[in-house]
Amino acid sequence: MSFPPSQEDFLRSPLFPVLFSMTLYLSCCLPYLCLDTLSSRVALVHRYKIQSQSRVTWAMAWSCLATSLHTHAVFIFPLTPGSLRVAWDVLACLLLFDLQYFVWHVLHHKVPWLYRTIHKVHHRYTATFMFFFTLNIWLSVEDHSGYDLPWAPHRLVPFGLYGGSPHHDLHHLKFMVNYAPYFTHWDRLFVNMHNDLLFLQILY
Repeated sequence: MSFPPSQEDFLRSPLFPVLFSMTLYLSCCLPYLCLDTLSSRVALVHRYKIQSQSRVTWAMAWSCLATSLHTHAVFIFPLTPGSLRVAWDVLACLLLFDLQYFVWHVLHHKVPWLYRTIHKVHHRYTATFMFFFTLNIWLSVEDHSGYDLPWAPHRLVPFGLYGGSPHHDLHHLKFMVNYAPYFTHWDRLFVNMHNDLLFLQILY
């Protein structure tokens, strides 16, 4: 895909990732903000709220937005490295990438199965990082939404492999359980898994 020179300059600028991330984050938050404004008046919405007694006010929403903007202004923008540091980091990354790609490339040409199964098709998808970045922001917002909706990701992934909002909501309530943001296998493996449904039934 090609862009006009003016757009290419903007896409390459340090400002674009921050604006893209913030815009995407706020866009993902907006539907849940709408649900929060409706939950106190619409029973159909309220029934899916995990902490049913909690109420989100506009003051809380503005405070959250102000905190997000403050975090970007105070912690992210000042961390932008200088030109020399950027040049050095880019060179170091290029050298490391060149080494690992060389090893990877040789292996995929020397091992027929790797070439046939992976190398021939690895150019089909050119924007996988963009998809990951977008999906990761949306899943993070959904994790913190406070709603257990019928179409939520944890209801679509079988065998309880994906925790989703109820799983992460318990982390905020109990602090010492359910550390993994998305999947449940690490919490199960290190015995940090909390029984979501049982705890919520006892609590509410």
